[in-house]
Amino acid sequence: MQRGVIKIKSQLTEQEAEKVSKALESVWGVRRAEVNAASSEASFSYNEEAASYMDFQQAITDLGFEVEPNTGFF
Repeated sequence: MQRGVIKIKSQLTEQEAEKVSKALESVWGVRRAEVNAASSEASFSYNEEAASYMDFQQAITDLGFEVEPNTGFF
C-alpha cells in the first residue's frame, strides 16, 4: 500500500473537498482518501499495482479542478 498527496490549484470549499474525496475513492485501488479544504490537499492510500498518478489526476480534473505539478507520493 502506497500513500500519495495531490495539491489542487484552487481553494476548495468543504463541499468541493467532499466531492474530490469521493472521486478519489472511486478510483480502482484507492483504499482511503481525505481532502483538506483549507490547504487544498488530497491525501490517500492506494494499491500501486491498481492505480497510478494519471488516474488520480484524471479523477480530480474531471471535476473541473487543476492539479499542482509538484505532487508527492511516498
